[in-house]
Amino acid sequence: MKNASVTVRLSTRALLMSAAFAGSLICGMASASAETLTVWSGYPEMAPFYEHVAQGMKAAHPKLEVKVEAIALREHEKRVALGLTGGGQDGVTVIELSGSTATRYLENDLLPEAPDDVSAFVKDAKNFDKFFSDTASYDGTVHGVPLFRGQGALYYNTDMFKAAGLAGPPKTMEEYSTYAEKLTKRDASGKATVSGWSMRLSGGGQGIAEKFWINMHQFGGAILIPAGDGKWKTNFANEAGRKALKQYLANIFTTKTVTPEMPADADAFERGQTAMFIRESWVIGDIAKKAPDLKYATAPLPKGSIALPTNLYVVGDEDDAKIGWEFAKAANAPENLVWLLQNVGWLPNRSGIDYSSVTSKQPAFAAFVDYPKGYEFFTLPSIGPIEEILTRVAAQLVVAFADASMASDDAKIDAFLKKTSDEVNTILARENLLAK
Repeated sequence: MKNASVTVRLSTRALLMSAAFAGSLICGMASASAETLTVWSGYPEMAPFYEHVAQGMKAAHPKLEVKVEAIALREHEKRVALGLTGGGQDGVTVIELSGSTATRYLENDLLPEAPDDVSAFVKDAKNFDKFFSDTASYDGTVHGVPLFRGQGALYYNTDMFKAAGLAGPPKTMEEYSTYAEKLTKRDASGKATVSGWSMRLSGGGQGIAEKFWINMHQFGGAILIPAGDGKWKTNFANEAGRKALKQYLANIFTTKTVTPEMPADADAFERGQTAMFIRESWVIGDIAKKAPDLKYATAPLPKGSIALPTNLYVVGDEDDAKIGWEFAKAANAPENLVWLLQNVGWLPNRSGIDYSSVTSKQPAFAAFVDYPKGYEFFTLPSIGPIEEILTRVAAQLVVAFADASMASDDAKIDAFLKKTSDEVNTILARENLLAK
């Protein structure tokens, strides 16, 4: 599905081209033979994984030389913009990109289609859920190979759960609220000192909207949904949006299990200042470093989670690029994906892999890789104004989280959601992305 108008696509290309010629044309895609390739990554922690994959290919390609260039994500994105729009690159480069970032290049024909064997590999339902094969495709054609993702799950303090008489994690959103009440610790005046459920209420700009979207997803709502022909529409000025926002407000103002001022997120969880919160798998490694004695467990969310997939794309002469595509497939070998989860902690996208050797040693990973059948993923739309939209929604949510009068007033909640939805529609209309 195309996610932008012709005008937006052309302006995007012009912007990328001007960025390229404003700097150097290309750096890093050195002249190379068919047995030489470069890997560009935006996650330094991924470098050992790519080197591990390269080493495993030595048996079939003893002369293969793989140069891994893993740098900070924002610098990586600038490098890709310069490299793909500068033209005239030599050699073969395997480029790691999120599906949303890759879209701007796919719209401008700057990333080649995958060869038939790779396309068949990606489209095989035994290898990848349709969600992941779709995010590696453009207009139904495969251009990338899915590799890893960011994904949310519930973290909960098992000692606090035991003390509150709770045997396991909440399984419905209603239980999240009742559990939060039982888990909250208070001082003599009744003020919460340990939150029962840490909810993203302040800071972080668009992160507030993303976390709200995750909660709203459990009720069946979304900030944006595709409407066909590259157009989008909002889906939160409705019952799902009301339930999600009302749950936030009830926890803040009615049961008072959390406040915007309380310590939050991973740091609060690691210090025992909250009993549960929703976050990505990187927290597992963070806990191991900062709070190794913390007793905790993880659980899938009631309906599904946000997932931010990253794929591998290959650029180079068609014949020489074969080694790049072989590398991308080798990265998805079961033994390599198990190595990735165990040694790096990113979540592999391929289906049907046995991760028990990892989850038996670190059970917290199980909620992320052994999710129930029918678990529904969603991702951020690959459209130019998505950051602006999320930032705007987040700003409005912060206002709502400070308005006690909304907690018991459904009409006021509905009016707030309608106003915020209208603001998002104004942005979409400006970009010619609003469904009629």
